[in-house]
Amino acid sequence: MAKLLPTPPPEFDKLPVAASPEQVPVPEWHKRVIRERLEAYQENPTAGRLWEDVRKDIEHKLQDR
Repeated sequence: MAKLLPTPPPEFDKLPVAASPEQVPVPEWHKRVIRERLEAYQENPTAGRLWEDVRKDIEHKLQDR
């Protein structure tokens, strides 16, 4: 059986406080990917599929296994 940890776990209070979003650096390659995807969408906004449709396809493929 799994061993339960106390809540909060030991040393929890020693963890650093989370940074605000403004303090978290965004790598340049993340920005580049976002720009590329935005440009691709602007060039052809109908090329994508709705998430609901993609999810249904995945679920059907998993059920057919």
